[in-house]
Amino acid sequence: MNIKNLKSNAKVIALGLACALLYSCGESKTTETETGDDLPDTDTVKAVAINVGGKLFSIPSPIQTALLVQKSGINYDKSILNPGNKNGEYTSDFSRALNLGIYGADLGYVSMYNQTQDALGYLTALKSLADKLGVSSAFDQTTMKRINDNISNKDSMLVLVGLAYRASDAYLKTNKRTEISSLILTGGWIESLNFSLNAYKAKATDEIKYRIAEQKQALTSIIDLLKSHELAEAADLIKDLEDLAKVYETITTKYTFVEPTTDETKKVTYINSTTEITVTPEQLNEIGAKVTALRNKIINVK
Repeated sequence: MNIKNLKSNAKVIALGLACALLYSCGESKTTETETGDDLPDTDTVKAVAINVGGKLFSIPSPIQTALLVQKSGINYDKSILNPGNKNGEYTSDFSRALNLGIYGADLGYVSMYNQTQDALGYLTALKSLADKLGVSSAFDQTTMKRINDNISNKDSMLVLVGLAYRASDAYLKTNKRTEISSLILTGGWIESLNFSLNAYKAKATDEIKYRIAEQKQALTSIIDLLKSHELAEAADLIKDLEDLAKVYETITTKYTFVEPTTDETKKVTYINSTTEITVTPEQLNEIGAKVTALRNKIINVK
């Protein structure tokens, strides 16, 4: 793979990989690539739906949060990220999976700000952890050749890396390692919340405040997901997440149902119901303190 081409397309690759390593990028319409392949279209910023005990829950993609932060006019801040050169410190599958999720979110963040050199560093960190977890074996030669052949085609790149994710996800499930996927998801969610909290300190907007406050259901889903695997290593992690959940329980929400309306001409139905969230500065501070402490445990393995 030509390094010059890689650098010039780092943002495209990074966005795709950040989504790919954390979530399956759903399929919709097909698109034609330079090579003539019919490939499913993908969306790297949609929330992911996970099934916990037969119930579906939605967890925001870290790319959504990175995009919100970038659009808020907040300057790029590398200090809030987990340094990519620390990847060698993670020696257990447990810490590797959590930090793979964190690095995936970090990769999306640096890409949003067009930080090509930093993106390349996180790509290296991600590949190192993926190799050690055994995930990289799912990226077969055919897929990698297609990625190389389409490196200058942004849309095709996002699609192809999405396909590579599904290969790795299938690999983990086939080998009964779904707990690894769960830990990657958890790491990505924690890092995206870290983005929001730091962004709010830099620029206290209502949109970012509500993004932090609305994570209550996502947190509940993550706790249930981790508990379903009964991992002994995850006991402290679950306890810390449950402590965080207690703070979220004090945040009040008010749901107001309004009948949906349908535009028959456009064949579009509009949801008009609203949810009002009330969160205090004290609650935000407490959430911030707990997330910082939890994240520090994950990224600073002793």
